Amino acid sequence: MEKRRLGNSDLLVSKLGMGCWPYGGGAYWGEQSQKDVNEVVALALDSGVNLFDTAEAYNDGASESALGEALRGRRAEAVIVSKVSTSNTHAETLRAHCEASLRRLQTDYIDLYLLHWPINPKAIEHFSSDRSLCENPPTVEEAFHTLSALRKEGKIRAIGVSNHGLGQMQEIAKTGVPVVANELPYNLISRAIEGGIAGYCEQNGIGIIGYMALQQGILTGLYEKISDLSVPQLHSRHFHYSRAGEMARHGSEGAEPEIEALLAGMKTLSQQLGVSVAALSLSWTLQNSAVSATLVGSRTAEELRMNLAAADYPMAAEVRAELDRLSQPVLDKLGYSPDYYESLSNSRIY
Repeated sequence: MEKRRLGNSDLLVSKLGMGCWPYGGGAYWGEQSQKDVNEVVALALDSGVNLFDTAEAYNDGASESALGEALRGRRAEAVIVSKVSTSNTHAETLRAHCEASLRRLQTDYIDLYLLHWPINPKAIEHFSSDRSLCENPPTVEEAFHTLSALRKEGKIRAIGVSNHGLGQMQEIAKTGVPVVANELPYNLISRAIEGGIAGYCEQNGIGIIGYMALQQGILTGLYEKISDLSVPQLHSRHFHYSRAGEMARHGSEGAEPEIEALLAGMKTLSQQLGVSVAALSLSWTLQNSAVSATLVGSRTAEELRMNLAAADYPMAAEVRAELDRLSQPVLDKLGYSPDYYESLSNSRIY
């Protein structure tokens, strides 16, 4: 598995990373056995995958615990990414939550520690119902100076962010604390980072870790008719889909016809080339020079084997250009807002 340097850090990460949100099981993904987690993590390491992405918010810490258990005896082979929730970034609280993540992960250090969402009231409300945090929110300076201290103490190796836009990265830059990664959604349906975020990251030594590389299954070829509501309700809350979704809060019309046209075009292209839709999706994502790695969720060894094969597909320039063309109408419809859960006026990212 190809390794790439993550931004200006000394971290070398596999181009395909493991999205560990399902680990430990929970309401969003359903049950996930530790046996399957152990098997998938072992196969990933044996296949050269070293990047494992989790967060304290994933299944209330159960994801970190499951990953820590699966890595017992092989911790040194892994690059662990975890995230602290925005509501937990007052200095002493941040320290306590970092220590709690370390305990759950059964490790003395986290390779890359991310701020999960930007520090603003909308993001704080997403993680906490404590109204006092909105009245007395942490500051960017407080959070990143605390992260810097944790790095100097060896509890984390590198600092990063997740879901941050241009303006928010520029605010962080003013603190003088180096940030080496930004984790953002990126795939053929979700191309918003191309509007400026990717260029800024590349110019400033910030590696992008893409997530939702397969748009939660949509880009595997599993779904053809989005308008038939074949997409699970938990997934249809993204503003790609119409306001008809029960859990949607974006209030927009989505881009369902454009997505269906893209899927039809990808199916035709995959048949012509004799390659899976998933391979086209993953390989396209990894062609962007700003992207250090892309995350996929593999809940079983079988799923991981399919994703490994897909990620290694050698994409020709003309195939990439055709995929750009096929997905352009989706980008034109949705625009460049990278907060795919909210309307533009209510976005947590700027």
